[in-house]
Amino acid sequence: KIRSLEQIYLFSIPIKEHQIVEHFLGELSDEVMKIMPVQKQTSAGQRMRFKAFVVVGDKNGHIGLGVKACKEVAHSIQGSMILAKLNIVPVRRGYWGGKLGAPHTIPTKLTGKCGSVSIRLIPA
Repeated sequence: KIRSLEQIYLFSIPIKEHQIVEHFLGELSDEVMKIMPVQKQTSAGQRMRFKAFVVVGDKNGHIGLGVKACKEVAHSIQGSMILAKLNIVPVRRGYWGGKLGAPHTIPTKLTGKCGSVSIRLIPA
């Protein structure tokens, strides 16, 4: 029987339902990062949809990103919020410089790349 979210990460069990994350993490804060219109060219003309980017987290070492495109803005926000909860991952925190107080930043410099976009995180 699974008693915490860390056990799910330890055994690499896929999370299939967003209620599992809500149960283990409790209060999650969410933020809509961007809503953008996207178009698809069809034989009858252009089909307009809205793509929403949402980030959720518990402000205690867990964060998730969700992206969803739907015909209506509200549906895309709701769908991306559910996907963000399913994609939640732990963030290792540590110190940079002095070891005063609780761990408050990432422990080392990080670089990630996906496609043509690369991002570099530097400890605070």
